[in-house]
Amino acid sequence: MDKKKYICTHNLLIFAILMRNNMKQIVYSFLFIALLLCSCHPSSPKSEITAEMAYEGVNNYCHSQFDWSIAEENPSIMYVTMGEETDSTYQVIFRSYTAAITYFYVNKANGSTRMVEQVPALNIENEAGTINLFDYLKKE
Repeated sequence: MDKKKYICTHNLLIFAILMRNNMKQIVYSFLFIALLLCSCHPSSPKSEITAEMAYEGVNNYCHSQFDWSIAEENPSIMYVTMGEETDSTYQVIFRSYTAAITYFYVNKANGSTRMVEQVPALNIENEAGTINLFDYLKKE
C-alpha cells in the first residue's frame, strides 16, 4: 500500500472514531473531512522552467514579433542568446538589427517574463512589458 493511501485510510479510521452526534463534533467533522481531502489530493506537478525552455520561448517570441528577413545575409546583426542566470531567473538577450537590445528576464518558477529594452547609442533603457513564456513554447 503506498504512503498516501495509508495516510488516507488512517485518517478515515480516526474520523470514524471521532464521529459523534452532537453539533460541535459535526462541525469538527466537516473541518476534518476538508483537511482529509486536501491531504489525499495529489499535488500538481511542479513545472520549473529550464534554460532551454527560456531560450526557446524567447526565440519563438522574437521570431513572431520581428521581421528576420533583414538578417538573412548578415545573421550577426540580429540574434537571440542566453545571458546570465540567477537563482530565480534566466536572462535571454535579443539584439535587433537597429542595435537595440532587449533583455528578457524569465522567472524559473512560473514563466513570467519581464522585458527591458535598451538602446546603447542613446543611453536609453525602458521597461518593455511582460509575456508569459508558456504562450511561446511549442505544444507537444
